[in-house]
Amino acid sequence: MQQLTQAGQNLVNDLSSRYHLSNDAVIHMIIAVNNGGGSMAQFNCPELGGSGQWMRGGMTMVGDMFNYGLKMTVNNLCAEISNALANTQIFPAPAPGSRNSNQWWPSGLGSPFSSGAQNNIRYAVFPNRLAIEMNGQVTVYDTLNHNIGGVSQQQGGNTSLTFSSQFGTIAVSSLPIVSGAGNITPPKQNNFAEPVRNNSSNPVPSMPEPFNDNLGSSDAVIQLISKLAQLREIGALTDEEYHLKKSELLKRL
Repeated sequence: MQQLTQAGQNLVNDLSSRYHLSNDAVIHMIIAVNNGGGSMAQFNCPELGGSGQWMRGGMTMVGDMFNYGLKMTVNNLCAEISNALANTQIFPAPAPGSRNSNQWWPSGLGSPFSSGAQNNIRYAVFPNRLAIEMNGQVTVYDTLNHNIGGVSQQQGGNTSLTFSSQFGTIAVSSLPIVSGAGNITPPKQNNFAEPVRNNSSNPVPSMPEPFNDNLGSSDAVIQLISKLAQLREIGALTDEEYHLKKSELLKRL
């Protein structure tokens, strides 16, 4: 059971009562919105129609796609949760240096000037150091003379981690290890560790995998639409390109 502060438990009780949901369902949705940074959520909650997606100020998708009442319930619930996450300490603050802490890297590194996270990979860039956390394991590398702009996961047969540098795209494994085991080769997946803003460079995020006829399930369509939305938010897609691709995907449902 997810630990909550007293304010968090009060929120769960209130939302559970007003939306006629179990406490477990409300907690599931709080975690989903929190994992989406407060602006989006991917969830699988039987009490809310199974798999679905919510985006603040955007679309709401549920398993029963023509149930507009359910869509409104999900939208209102997630909006309230998003506001609460911004103004209330719902979860106990994790200790610095722990896996769930925003400060997950060794304390001696100080404050990073660039960091990013997606899926099961987190990275932070410091002067002469690169810290990468994957599956709870933190490895620190010497960045040598590289100016690192962002860390990403290669697609295709080689799923190793790379970073953008003034010298091009470089394998993380080529850097000397300062601490940690260095065993950070991730499993093959259709995602990437998203680069973040950096004054020294402007890394271009990867596009989602090309659309194909095998993407028949609603979960796959939802995941691809989520990736398109993220690309639009960081300026990699225009609104017109986003809506065109989204329309193509919705036709597959």
